[in-house]
Formats: sequence, C-alpha cells, structure tokens
Amino acid sequence: MARRDAKEGMEALLDVFSEPFGTHISKTETPETWKLLETSIKTTNQIRVAPKKYYMRKRPFVRFNEHLFTHGAEENEEELGREGSYPSGHTARGWACALLLSELNPAKADTLFARAYQYGESRVIVGAHWQSDVDAGRLVASIGYSQLHNSPEFCEQMALAKAELKRLKVTSVATTPSVNPSDNRGFVRIADVIPDAILEIRYHTTYNFVGARIDGYQAPITMLTREAATALKAVSDELKAQGYRLKIYDAYRPQCAVDHFMRWAQNLNATEMKPYFYPELNKDVLIPDYVARKSGHTRGSTVDLTLFDMRTEKEVDMGGTFDWFGVESHPDFGGNPVTGKYNGRKSPAGRSITKQQFENRMILRRAMMRHDFKPLDTEWWHFTLENEPYPSTYFTFPLK
Repeated sequence: MARRDAKEGMEALLDVFSEPFGTHISKTETPETWKLLETSIKTTNQIRVAPKKYYMRKRPFVRFNEHLFTHGAEENEEELGREGSYPSGHTARGWACALLLSELNPAKADTLFARAYQYGESRVIVGAHWQSDVDAGRLVASIGYSQLHNSPEFCEQMALAKAELKRLKVTSVATTPSVNPSDNRGFVRIADVIPDAILEIRYHTTYNFVGARIDGYQAPITMLTREAATALKAVSDELKAQGYRLKIYDAYRPQCAVDHFMRWAQNLNATEMKPYFYPELNKDVLIPDYVARKSGHTRGSTVDLTLFDMRTEKEVDMGGTFDWFGVESHPDFGGNPVTGKYNGRKSPAGRSITKQQFENRMILRRAMMRHDFKPLDTEWWHFTLENEPYPSTYFTFPLK
C-alpha cells in the first residue's frame, strides 16, 4: 500500500480514492467531478510551497543516509531529496481529496478519511517524511478546503459535480439512510475541526445547574455532526478576524444526559446549585420550560457557546452566565435582536445588562446566523444548524 500511495499525479491519486468512494472517477467518466478535484487539490496544494522553502527540513532518508523504500520504481531519491520535507504535500493532496469527496458523498466519509489517514502514514513508512510533516499536511488541506468555500467558482463546480454523480446514481447528500442512534460515524470532535476553540465542557464537571457530572460525559470532549462542525468552523474563521475565539460549553448531548436532567428536576430536594443558576425560581417550575425529555442537542447539530477576547485574554462579558434560568438569558433581554437596538429593559428582579453586553451578544448571534445557525428565543448562547442532517434522530452514544 505504501508503494502504491507513493505514485504521483491525479490519475494515481484518484485510483486510490475511487475505491473508498465507491465510484470510479476519471476525466472521461466523471468530467465535472474530475475538474472539481483537479482544480481544488492543485489550489490547496499551493499552501505548502512557502513553508517548504522556508524550513527546508531534511527528509528522514536524507538525514539517516538511507534509501527510500520506494526508490527507483515509484520515486526519485535525488529529486525528492532536494525538496523540503515539511509539510507533506503528498498527505495534503490525499486529505484534500477525502474532504472534497466526503462533501460529494457524506455516506462514504468514514471510509474516505480512514484511507486518507493511511495515505499520509505511508509517507512515514517509506522514509519520505517525518510524522510531524504528515500531521501538518492534513492541516494544510483543511485550511485550503475551508478557503475554497469562499470562491463562487468552487461552489458552482461543486454543484455541477453533485449533479453529475446524482445522474450516475451515486449516493448523494440528498439520500437519508436509516440512522442508528448509537452510531457516531456522522460526528466529529470540535477540537479536530476548530483546534483553537476553548472547551469548557460544563457537564463533565460539577459546576453546572445539577452540581454533578452528567451521565454520558465520560471525557471533557465535545462533538457535532460533520455538517454543523463545518459551519461552526466558518463562524470561527470570521470571528477570529475580529479578535475572538469560540468558547464551547456544550454541543452533542447523549440521551442519557437528558434523562439525568429529568431525574434531577423531579427531585425537588436537590437544590445545591439554586443560588448560582435559578435563584428566583422554585424547582417545580423547571419542567418543561427549562428541562425537557428531549433536547435538540441530542440530534447533534446544536451548540452552546460564547466568545473569548484574544486581546484581553478574557471571556467576553455577555451580562449573564451560561445556563442561567431566567428572562435575563433571553436574546431580546435588553434590546431587540432583529434590529440590534439596545433598550435597557430590566427583569422582574431588577436586573439589566449594559449596552456593551447586549452588543457582545449580538456579535455572536450575527456571526452564527450568517453561517446558517438559528438562535433560540430563550438562551443567547444556544444555536442549531438550520438544515441539520438528523432532524428526527436522538443519539445515545456517550462522549468518551
């Protein structure tokens, strides 16, 4: 496999990836798909050029004065040895190919990414790259892939490729297969898609409205459906340009966690966290306005988040804490979220937020809505992807 993966050129690359994709891709059989891949991979691959020239890192086979495992038949040692090792362009091309083909056919994403991962590891096996070169190659591809979506030409070509594959009866995004609620293959870890997102997974801690770690949160990680994570990455890119990072409190929530909330809400004596999250409310009113038997989070495309200011190195002041039960958490508290105008309205308890705190909420809200997330009318931190891929499936797999 490592020898096969070493071969250069689009024909060799797509010969490898046609297998996990399930359809043979060629200039003659699938011209629109070929054009999409050839142009997009070539564009993405340019990102590696400058760092290669800058670092000029010696390749492993050069460093140890050994022969490439693929020398002769697949690769030219002398030619390769003159080129820097970091980052791996080979890996970048393979990973970009998997990203593009997964967008064309999400049903094959897991198989495609598994093969793309091996495609990169092959470069370590043959002695052409260090492991960190390969890791950076995947990052190159991810950066390039996200940038491609800003190009109208790319979006138009992607639509042509999807239409072509639909005519050929290749499983497309329009197909909705039966979903097993214990299957997490349609999900990704947010940290893998947005590496600089700050994770404060409250339900893995005791600092939440229950006061205990919640069932199903076996590790301090969080996940989203692949579609929601991709959209959230676009939000992150936009806000990063404004000086912010995303801070995530919760995203996918297993059904067992929702069941835990219900048991807690029905136990009227468990009020340890009342002063911090619902001081004005009696616990018997929490169901169903604040705690329900079903949650959109369990469908995997909902996220709870706030902003982190990179200049001050502090969480942005939103005028209220995450999971506060009360009107102070409503997006229209203190102003009109549609017009963005501040009015200073106070809550029955006499609380209010400042004009700046209201504007901070609007910065987050506007960015999320620009990238196809819809807000909730009772929680300023809560957003759901408009076209969520699993609108009727409540998943059960734990976070571990």
